Amino acid sequence: MKIAHLVSTYPPYRGGMGNVCFKEAEGLAKLGHKITVFTPPVVEQSSLRGSAFYKNTHQTSDVKVVYLKPFFKIGNAAFVPQISSFLKGFDVVHLHWPFIGGAEKILSQRKKLPPLMVQYHMDLIDTGWRGIVFNLYQSIFLKKMMEAADKISVSSFDYLFHSRVNKFYSGFREKFIELPLGIDLEFFFSQSKDQNLKNRLKLNQNDKIVLFVGGLDRAHYFKGLNILLSALAKLEENVKLVVIGEGDLKKKYQSRTDDLKMKERVIFVGSAISSELIKFYNLADVFVLPSISSSEAFGLVSLEAMACAKPIIVSDLPGPRTLVKEGVNGFLVKPADVDDLAEKIKLVLENSKIKEMGEESRKIVEEKYNWSVIIKELENIYNKIINVK
Repeated sequence: MKIAHLVSTYPPYRGGMGNVCFKEAEGLAKLGHKITVFTPPVVEQSSLRGSAFYKNTHQTSDVKVVYLKPFFKIGNAAFVPQISSFLKGFDVVHLHWPFIGGAEKILSQRKKLPPLMVQYHMDLIDTGWRGIVFNLYQSIFLKKMMEAADKISVSSFDYLFHSRVNKFYSGFREKFIELPLGIDLEFFFSQSKDQNLKNRLKLNQNDKIVLFVGGLDRAHYFKGLNILLSALAKLEENVKLVVIGEGDLKKKYQSRTDDLKMKERVIFVGSAISSELIKFYNLADVFVLPSISSSEAFGLVSLEAMACAKPIIVSDLPGPRTLVKEGVNGFLVKPADVDDLAEKIKLVLENSKIKEMGEESRKIVEEKYNWSVIIKELENIYNKIINVK
């Protein structure tokens, strides 16, 4: 099959939706399909001269990536109306939602395009003027998207039933399918702690390590790092926090750390390449994702930590909570509740069966979240909508 993936962000930008698209594209290519990813560039648009697109320098031998030059861009919203002109000749189009600036053209020209699968990643939620814009956008385009799609996948029905698409669900019930996100079990696995890394971070032998992985930009404000910093301040001095991620809010988080007098207890590492990231997961005693809103629809980083046999603590939100068996492989916390988060971190770190909790995490991932199985299911979905057409 010739398959087009349309996504608003893509590696090297670090974000869950782009990473999911990357894994799906690579997995489908390994099955022999011809995959092209269309996405706006991470670099400034001023560096894109001439044509409406240029070839990605990160292109692999299996997946062709085309960066579309946006007419303008605000955050991750890139206006690329030319996107539909590239889609003739494909057997199926896979749209990763939300894609502000690209999806609208696809919906308006739906009848001229190949069969359409929409992967609904998350609601658009924010405060202030951005929240007003997001609400208006969703009120206009959510139903149009469901009318246009042949199939709509969600990472969990738990998230769907608490998301903004739920009010339309009954009218499009037959279109929805649950397709979990996955993890590469051969890449992410349990290893011994890297002593060189521990020395580099100036960690002591008796330090307990909490790990946070997530974007530190405005687009990922909902990750809840401020809540985690406040919770850390309530714990013993030997509990250290390692933060993996970059973004325009990093200085604010660092300033908050200084205000809490925890400069020696919080280590901002910046971005980490995949081979390094595995070492950080394995260095940690517990992984924490304290998201504060339903913009967090799943939490791929939680899966990565689980695959490395780590107990996890995540917010009790639709979607992310499906990864936790309470008290077995981790704990749920009330969103934005500093005291509850501090208590649960302490509970894990003082648990004599912390290793067994991590082993349960790995077992859960192996049973349900293996990318190779999920990619084959995705292939089956494509075949079904093509045959119907």
